[in-house]
Amino acid sequence: MIISSDLEVAVAEPEEGRPSRGLLRGLLAPKVMFGVVIVGFFILLAIFGPILVHTDPGTVTSARLQPPSLKHLLGTTQQGQDVLTQVIYGARISIEVGFGAGILTTLWSVVVGLTGGYLAGTGSELLSMFSNVFLVIPSLPLVVILAAYLPNSGSTGIIIVITVTGWAWGARVLRAQTLSLRRRDFVEAARATGERSIKIMWYDILPNEVAIITATFLGSVVGAILTEASIAFLGLSSVTEWSWGTMLYWAQVSGAELARAWWWFVPPGLCIALVGTGLAFINFGLDDVINPRLRADGTSARRWRRTRALAAALTFAGTRSRLVAARSRSARPALAASASAALSPARTAANPSESSPSAAGTVRQPVLQLRNLRIEYGSGVPVRAVNDVSLTLHRGEVLGIAGESGSGKSTLARAVTRLLRPPGRIVSGDMIYTSRSGRELNIAGLADAELRKFRWEEISIVFQSAMNALNPVLSLGTQIDDVLRTHRPAMRRVQRAQRVCELLQLVGISPDRASAYPHELSGGMRQRAMIAMGLALDPEIIVMDEPTTALDVVIQRQVIETIMGLRDQLGFAVIFITHDLSLLIELSDTIAIMYAGRIVELAAASQLYDRPLHPYSQGLLGSFPTLTGPRRELAGVPGYPPDMRRLPGGCSFQPRCQQAFGPCAGSVPLLLSQPAAATPAGAATAPAPQVACFLYEGNGAAGPGGGLASSRETVTGGSHA
Repeated sequence: MIISSDLEVAVAEPEEGRPSRGLLRGLLAPKVMFGVVIVGFFILLAIFGPILVHTDPGTVTSARLQPPSLKHLLGTTQQGQDVLTQVIYGARISIEVGFGAGILTTLWSVVVGLTGGYLAGTGSELLSMFSNVFLVIPSLPLVVILAAYLPNSGSTGIIIVITVTGWAWGARVLRAQTLSLRRRDFVEAARATGERSIKIMWYDILPNEVAIITATFLGSVVGAILTEASIAFLGLSSVTEWSWGTMLYWAQVSGAELARAWWWFVPPGLCIALVGTGLAFINFGLDDVINPRLRADGTSARRWRRTRALAAALTFAGTRSRLVAARSRSARPALAASASAALSPARTAANPSESSPSAAGTVRQPVLQLRNLRIEYGSGVPVRAVNDVSLTLHRGEVLGIAGESGSGKSTLARAVTRLLRPPGRIVSGDMIYTSRSGRELNIAGLADAELRKFRWEEISIVFQSAMNALNPVLSLGTQIDDVLRTHRPAMRRVQRAQRVCELLQLVGISPDRASAYPHELSGGMRQRAMIAMGLALDPEIIVMDEPTTALDVVIQRQVIETIMGLRDQLGFAVIFITHDLSLLIELSDTIAIMYAGRIVELAAASQLYDRPLHPYSQGLLGSFPTLTGPRRELAGVPGYPPDMRRLPGGCSFQPRCQQAFGPCAGSVPLLLSQPAAATPAGAATAPAPQVACFLYEGNGAAGPGGGLASSRETVTGGSHA
C-alpha cells in the first residue's frame, strides 16, 4: 500500500512539532518571561556592554565619590572611576563564571549521580564514596586554598575551582533519585524490552530528573556567581579584572561604607540579587513545562485535535485491515471460535474451560517448561523464594498462578523474564523455551545480548501497576515507539506510528490517545496500554503479574475480556499471576497454587473449581461468598503466611492446616499426580491433577476431612462473577 505524503506529514507532525511548540508556550508563561527578561538583560549586557561602552573602567578622574547624576548615572569611586562602566564590564566575568561553572558542575553531577545510582557494584560504591568525601569537606576553605594556587589564571581558573568544589551536592541528590527510579516498573519494562543500560539511563530515567537537573543548574549558576564574588571580595583573584566581586573588594578596601558611598557597593550587590531572582522565576515556571501534570489544558486540547487527525488518516489508509498481514511471524492459528464466545457469561458460569485449547481438542504443544527452578535472595543465609518449581505452559494456554502475598508468584514471573535484580538469583533449574519451529533454548543460560533479543520478541511482561509501569513524563505513543525502535531499527517513522495506532486499536483504545500521558488515562486504559506494549512484537508468551490489581470489577471485566479476546485472536500463551483465585477460575485453562515458594496443587480450572484437593486450595475457594443457595460461614485460611526466613519443618502449610497429622511435620510432600475426576460422555479429558499433600499420597483418596464438597456457587459468588 502506498502511503501519501499527507499521511507522512500527519504522522511526523506530533513527534517533531509538539515539543518545540510546547517549549515555546512554556517560555511565554508569566513567571518564565519575567525571569528570562531579567537574566537575558544581564547576558546581553555582558556580551555587548563592553563593546558599546568605550570608557575604561579603571580610568582615574578628578570627580571623586560623586553621587549618581546625569553625567555619572551610578556615581563615581574614590579614584573618580565611573561605577556604571565597572558594572557593565563586571557583568561579563560574573556571568561567564556563573554559567560556565554551572554547566560544568551540572554535567559532572549528572554523570556521577546517574551512573552511580543506576549501575550496581564496586564502581557505584566508589562514585558514592567519592562524592561523599567532597560533601564533608568545607567548601569555602577548599575554594580559598585552590584559588590561592591559581591567582593569575583569570576566570578559567575560578570556573575550575568552583566546578571541583560544587559538583558533589547535585551528584548526591541525583544518585538518590536514580536509586529510587531504577526499581520502578517502567524501568523494569524498559529492561524487559531489551534496551541497553546507557539508553535506559538517558532516555527513561533522565527525563524524570529534568526538574531536579534544572534546579541544580540554576542553583549552581547563582552559587558560582556568589562564590566568584566571595573570592574577589577576599582579594584571592586578580584585582585588575573587573567583576562585581572586584567592585565589592575595592569598595571595602577604600572604606566606601564609612564614606557612606552607597552607590559604590549597592549596584554590584543588586545585580547579583537580580540575576538570582531571575533564575529563581525561571526555575518556578519551568516546573509547569517539565511536569506533564502541570501543563495547561489548552496544550492537551490542541494535542487531541492533531492526534485525531492522525488517527483518521491512518484509518483511511486501511491500517486496521493490515494488522495480521503485517505480523513478522507466520500466521498463527485461531484457538477458539471468537473472543466474545470465550468470555460469555454462559461459558464462565457453565464450564470455565469450555473454550480452552485442551477442551477444543487442540494438540497441546509446550512452549515453556520450568524444571526444578530454585530462586534465592541474599548471600549469607539465603531466603529461597521459589523452591523446586516445575511447570509446563502450552501454546495458546492461559496458566494461572495463585497464592497469598509472599508465596513467590512475582519472583517466578521475574525469573521467567530474567528481570531478577540482586540479591535475587536463580540457583538451579532450567527454563526451556520451544519456538514454533521446534528449536529449544534455555532462558536461564542466555547471555545479555541474546536476552535482549529474546525478551519482547518471544516473551513480554505486563506489570501489576500500570501507573508505575508507564513512564510518567513520556507520552503513550512514545513509549510504544521506543519498543519498536529498539527491536525494529529498520522501520520508518511512519510505519512505527501506524503500528502504534494498530496496537492501541487492538486493545480498544482510540489512536488519538497516543499523545496522552499516563496520568491522563483511566486505570483500565493504562492497563490495556501495557497490554498493547506487550503485544508490540507479537510475542509467544505474555507474563501478566497481577494486571487487575486496584481496578474495580467493571474495569477488571474489560481488561480480562481484552486479554482473552487477544489470546484467541493472536494465539499467544499467558502466565496470569494473581492472588484472586475466583478470577483465575474464569479465565485460566490450568491453575497452579503456590505456597511458601512451592507448587502445592496443579489442575485444570474446572477440576480445581469442582474438586480442590489441597487444604490450602480449599481454604482459598472457601474465602469467597455465595450469591445463590443457602448462606454459609466463610471458612478462609486460618493463620498467617509463613516467614520465608524460618519455614517450619516438613510441609510449610502444616501449622495452618486443620487436617495435618503425623507425617506433615516430618518431611516435605512431593507434587504427585492424582486420579482425575470422572468426565461427562463426549467431553474432553482433562489432565490429571497434581497435589503435594500427604492426605493423597499412596492411595489417591482424601484422608479424613479432605476434599471440599464445593459447588459452583462457591466461586460464582466471587467478586468477578
